[in-house]
Amino acid sequence: MIKQVISAVSVAAFLTLAGGADLMAQQKANPCAAKNPCAAKNPCATKNPCAAKHPCAAGGKVDPKLITRPAGTKLVAAKPAEMIKEGERLWKDTKLSTNGLSCNTCHQGNAAFNPTFAKPYPHAVAMVGEKAGLKQIQLDEMIQICMLVPMASKPLPWDSRELAALTAYTGEVQKKFKPGAAGANPCAAKNPCAAKNPCAPKK
Repeated sequence: MIKQVISAVSVAAFLTLAGGADLMAQQKANPCAAKNPCAAKNPCATKNPCAAKHPCAAGGKVDPKLITRPAGTKLVAAKPAEMIKEGERLWKDTKLSTNGLSCNTCHQGNAAFNPTFAKPYPHAVAMVGEKAGLKQIQLDEMIQICMLVPMASKPLPWDSRELAALTAYTGEVQKKFKPGAAGANPCAAKNPCAAKNPCAPKK
């Protein structure tokens, strides 16, 4: 009886090994049986802070009075080079927001600018029309609505150096901006895994 059990176990083990070897041989012969290298998690699928839930689409309506420059307002005057340099620093400053964003978060490499950004101010801006109902906007007023909507903060004081500096730097960014010349998205390139699957059945 014991010999019969041992014999049965040995046969089962042999068949398992033989089957495993046969399966390995099949996989080796079939290049399509291997794990698809393109099936791995897409590194470009990570959450984009400016994409999934676009910060500019967040929130409700904005009181136009909060972003409309008061009559007689004059921005702080200083040497242009100094204001531009300071504005560049503030452009990357996440402390201006309450949600960890900065101007640079969404506009790095001229990203997220509409073609209309190239037009002289005042001009119409889609977000401004949707959120505040204004038909056109000045550049310093655009800074204010960006403070309110994407950055979930408060408008900067109209007589503040910060507003003047950001306006000056944004003006420099605008000068170099060309519609269609936004920074390339590394995840937007043609997917190397999207080519015709050599293992797919032929039509």
